[in-house]
Amino acid sequence: MLTVNALRAWGANVDEALVRCLNNENFYVMLVGKAIKDPQFEKLKEACEAGDLEQGFEAAHSLKGMMANLALTPILQPVEKITELLRARTETDYAPLVEEILEQRRRLAEQL
Repeated sequence: MLTVNALRAWGANVDEALVRCLNNENFYVMLVGKAIKDPQFEKLKEACEAGDLEQGFEAAHSLKGMMANLALTPILQPVEKITELLRARTETDYAPLVEEILEQRRRLAEQL
């Protein structure tokens, strides 16, 4: 079961996020549960695999806002990196960053 303490242990900045959620822990945990199921994760993976930097940027930028608002730092950090690379349309192998993002998401989802 996903809890505030489990999120803290995973690396989320729970105190920062709770301020945005009016200190309602249940609301915050519910939002995190919805966020990790967001289809933008798969869209990012597919776009990067296809070399579609425009769609990849759109997905990464969407995830960046969501992860920042929920202070999900272990996902936010690689999402910030990939967003800036995609914004600049950098030709590179995005697979390691995508895998890091998906691995952190998987680790968090295991707690649901």
